[in-house]
Amino acid sequence: MAAPRASGPRVVALPARFWLFFGARTVSVLGNAFGPIALAFGVLALPGTTPATLGIVLAAQGVPQLALLLLGGVIGDRFPRYRVLVVAELVSCLAYAALAAMLLTGWAPLPVLCAAAFVAGAASALLLPSLTGTVKELVPNDDLQRANGQLRLGTNSARVSGLLAAGATVAWLGPGVALAVDAATYLVAAGLLSLLRLPGAVRTERRNLVGDLRVGWHEVSTRRWLLATVAAAGVINAASAAGLGVLGPVLARERLGGAFAWSMVLGGYAVGMLAGVVVAIRFKPRRPLQAAILFLPALALPLIALGTSAPLPLVVLSAVCAGIATDIFGVLWDTLMQTEVPAEALSRVSSYEYLIALSLKPAGAVFAGYVAAGLGPAAGLLLFGGLILFATAGALVAPAVRHHTPRPLGVQQ
Repeated sequence: MAAPRASGPRVVALPARFWLFFGARTVSVLGNAFGPIALAFGVLALPGTTPATLGIVLAAQGVPQLALLLLGGVIGDRFPRYRVLVVAELVSCLAYAALAAMLLTGWAPLPVLCAAAFVAGAASALLLPSLTGTVKELVPNDDLQRANGQLRLGTNSARVSGLLAAGATVAWLGPGVALAVDAATYLVAAGLLSLLRLPGAVRTERRNLVGDLRVGWHEVSTRRWLLATVAAAGVINAASAAGLGVLGPVLARERLGGAFAWSMVLGGYAVGMLAGVVVAIRFKPRRPLQAAILFLPALALPLIALGTSAPLPLVVLSAVCAGIATDIFGVLWDTLMQTEVPAEALSRVSSYEYLIALSLKPAGAVFAGYVAAGLGPAAGLLLFGGLILFATAGALVAPAVRHHTPRPLGVQQ
């Protein structure tokens, strides 16, 4: 008689090639943790810059993410996804190396900064749609939730270390050095991913670009629960980009002590994500979509804490709570996508998912600069925190979300 299956996660059972992918993503995220702090404080330190300037640079990074995401999804479904990831990591390396060089030399005209940020955003558009599908190619369906959890555990550990190191690096060595570290890690990640050598996934009949996109949209539009959730995510991401990407650093510089204090806030968020993923690996709700969305109001907590002039320890604690909610939602959501979307269309569906979820993010970043000038950063943070609560409530009352029943994990698409 076969031995009973263990109830807890069995790390050793995951395939060796998954751990190679795990290593690549961990290294990439370790360096990428330097990016938000280094870019924000590097741009704000340039002569003549304002919060609106930072918003423009962040928007330049976000626009190509939106414009090229669908193309990235088609590429991810047509070509071996691990090779797509290699190219994306290499392009990111070049973009962040250029940003580092500009900040190190002091020659950083706004158009050139925006051009480098645009290239970084284009690389992200190529990378994001292929990540979810690559995990599905690495492990069987009944191990997906555990694999997603382990992957986030590694990347979040790297994010904690990276954020703590980033604050010190920016404060002591400058943002240019921090961005150079970021660029180097992308190069290492590309080398590790190139060793995967996964066989190309079985593809359905190849169509032209429009035909591929039409099939991908059909897979999205027939899943109303997906549309409702990612529409809410669009508002939440815009509010978070405005609050944590623009107004948070501005307020941290004015009231909390600068880059090191802000790295503690972001580090608290990452610590919370670590705790959240440990819970998410074992969390088996009967209705995972509804359970995941119930955690999203916690994302408003750090914005509200900053907006009400809470002391730094309370802001960090609120960021921890937001991080816990983020990864419980993320693991459950990734697993739903991988088990309920056909493998051959997963990159295209992911590209539509990211397109809708990120659609308002550039506008949020730009709008934040003008909100800071008009209402002040504290009032702006409260405004964006309220938007997060509103979007979450909207998702929960959507009929397709309320009545969604998940596909069993062992069912293959």
